[in-house]
Amino acid sequence: LFAIFAFATCGGYSGGLRLSVDCANKSESDLSIDIAFAYPFRLHQVNFDAPTCEGKRREKLSLIGDFSSSAEFFVTIAVFAFLYSLAATVVYIFFQNKYRENNRGPLIDFIVTVVFSFLWLVSSSAWAKGLSDVKIATDPEEVLLLMSACKQQSNKCLPVRSPVMSSLNTSVVFGFLNFILWAGNIWFVFKETGWHSSGQRHAPDTMEKQSSSYNQGGYNQDSYGPAGGYNQPGSYGQVGEYGQSQSYGQSGPTSFANQI
Repeated sequence: LFAIFAFATCGGYSGGLRLSVDCANKSESDLSIDIAFAYPFRLHQVNFDAPTCEGKRREKLSLIGDFSSSAEFFVTIAVFAFLYSLAATVVYIFFQNKYRENNRGPLIDFIVTVVFSFLWLVSSSAWAKGLSDVKIATDPEEVLLLMSACKQQSNKCLPVRSPVMSSLNTSVVFGFLNFILWAGNIWFVFKETGWHSSGQRHAPDTMEKQSSSYNQGGYNQDSYGPAGGYNQPGSYGQVGEYGQSQSYGQSGPTSFANQI
């Protein structure tokens, strides 16, 4: 949806401006000079006629600039992003099992997502600069400077209507929103690859190895178990300090008193 909004607001644009040239001789004036332009903004091919205020002779002029490269690049990325998103949606819904059979599907998805994120940033930045140049080239004040009649003080040249650029501004906004959307999606696609799961398995394996090596040491033996001297009844110890067997009694307190 974001890709559709991006290429629709840019690729479907058409606008225009209107100028007025009031000559000293009113019969030679033209108060409604309409200049229309549209995508892909090859403005040097946009021609219009303007009065010279020298009899009935008119001059043929054209706007300045060719900004088709940045505009077409932006629209192309938007169209391909839309097509890939549509194809990926079909795969996610109907071919989920094949997608998860091996790591190839998620890996390709991850690489394509990274590439589109970079292309969205580049194309949006290029189109933002191109749009700024389009606004300057179609500024009525700048276009009036191209007319020879407007260079004479006796003639009055005025802008009547400026082009509306709101949809083009919206296209730039959607371009950068697409960049944020695709860049943020990198993390979610990365989780589908085997790299994320293998990284998570590595940490528990390391902890288990450390735990097993700790348990195999001397801290897990029961020092008060059967080898100790206080577990068997009637005996206060079987193993002495230096490993020799010692016995202080065989049958409880009576034997201990007899020995004393």
